[in-house]
Amino acid sequence: MGNNPGGFTDAGLEALLAISRDLTASFNASDRYERLLSTLRRVIPCDAACLLRLEGEALVPVAGHGLSSLALSTRYKVQAHPRLSAILGARGEAVRFPPDSKLPDPFDGQLLNDPHALEHIHACLGCALTEGGEVVGALTADALEPRAFDELDPRFLATLGALAGAALRTASLIEALEERAEHSGRVARELLRASSSSPLLGASAPVARLMEEIALVGASDLAVLITGETGVGKELVARAIHAASRRRDEPLIQVNCAALPEAIAESELFGHVAGAFTGALRDRAGKFELASGGTLFLDEVGELSAALQPKLLRALQQGEVQRVGSDRLHRVDARVIAATNRDLAAEVAAGRFRADLYHRLAVYPLHVPPLRERREDVALLAAHFADAAGRRLGLGRVRLAETARERLAAFDWPGNVRELENVVSRAVLRASRGRHPREAVNVDVRHLDLPAPRGGMPGRRERERAEEIAEGLQLPPSPPGTPLSERLEAARRAMVGQALARNPTLAAAARELGMHRSNLHHLVAKLGLRPKGDPR
Repeated sequence: MGNNPGGFTDAGLEALLAISRDLTASFNASDRYERLLSTLRRVIPCDAACLLRLEGEALVPVAGHGLSSLALSTRYKVQAHPRLSAILGARGEAVRFPPDSKLPDPFDGQLLNDPHALEHIHACLGCALTEGGEVVGALTADALEPRAFDELDPRFLATLGALAGAALRTASLIEALEERAEHSGRVARELLRASSSSPLLGASAPVARLMEEIALVGASDLAVLITGETGVGKELVARAIHAASRRRDEPLIQVNCAALPEAIAESELFGHVAGAFTGALRDRAGKFELASGGTLFLDEVGELSAALQPKLLRALQQGEVQRVGSDRLHRVDARVIAATNRDLAAEVAAGRFRADLYHRLAVYPLHVPPLRERREDVALLAAHFADAAGRRLGLGRVRLAETARERLAAFDWPGNVRELENVVSRAVLRASRGRHPREAVNVDVRHLDLPAPRGGMPGRRERERAEEIAEGLQLPPSPPGTPLSERLEAARRAMVGQALARNPTLAAAARELGMHRSNLHHLVAKLGLRPKGDPR
């Protein structure tokens, strides 16, 4: 290997030239780190090397050779490691530590080939990487041969450190741009999906109360737990809370906890670093980081595994997340809204859900009433879904006939608003058969795949018939001025109680009453009644 007039070896000059070329080449950040370290290793003979970026008071590995995955995922606080402190303190001058130095090596026990080799006499070299007079990182090299670095020219190492510092800064800037672009792209996809959601509709008293509570809690930053049966519109309530908050201009990021595979759930929530597991080819932010500044919506939170619950609790308590495979903490500022169709209080009592996590999520509980408790909204919702279905199918005006509206109003809707939307969408499709595009469509009862009400009772006569039933049951006379709603409630309790007494099972009582078993179960609990065989 020849020498040039300036004293640098040919290999050294080639290394400097290679680093200079890479400064203007088109590489992503991770490739730049690897190429930089590979170039440095060509001129520094070593068994282990690490390229570290300075982040605050810690050095974070961005590329490594000959070191364990633990070593490369550790965040090294400079003040806790005397050798690293000495390297940064030299500000560009290479530091060669004596082979028998008593200062602990930060990579002791982390050499791939021989974990304990660095605990004995070895060569250790470090160089602070600078850019514009500012320290931006460090290069460390270890060799099992105690005199491996004796022949290296200090001037060359200083030049190498300055040029490598510029390369490290360039790669760091590119990495930040890449992360920002990925963040913006993922947020844009979330917003696009959210824009297709239906609005929260309803003119009934229960919906009016719900909207009042949404406005109240939306203006705060409290965590909200939305409860309600499947299909009632908990996601729409979450979006309404976000829209009513000071974070409305920031992203609302949704996580379906029920759809999170156990193997990637932690990564999906908290992110991961490259190499953390098979298939983790690059660093990736989790949903908590994406939602920082905005709102994180944890749908079906009751489905979270027992292993993930304490990690979620820690993130909520500390406002920090740790990506899988990294010990670096990321500060996040996300308002959390959760939703579930489970009785989380009962899940806590049964030991299936952490009590501390439940109380952290349920700072402001909000219940969404089922559709059967707000039948006045059925017609409004059905008209909205019919119009939406007509637009998707390219039809003209879609009209719901009176018979169709009565049949829809009389149904109990165990699947709630989601089931109503599906039924109406199918009915519009059936009614459109043979129609020309943009032609008006009339949906009547024959297009609905719903059973006729028990006894053929139309929805518009339900209240009158209920009053007749109340009188036929010979209930105790009510005081003058008792509201009809209270008389109907008493009639309903009497009817359900008699059906329970006459039938051996809840399912049999439901058949007699013409109800779905799950609906009767909820009604029995609401009325405070007890089915046969109930051990309470």
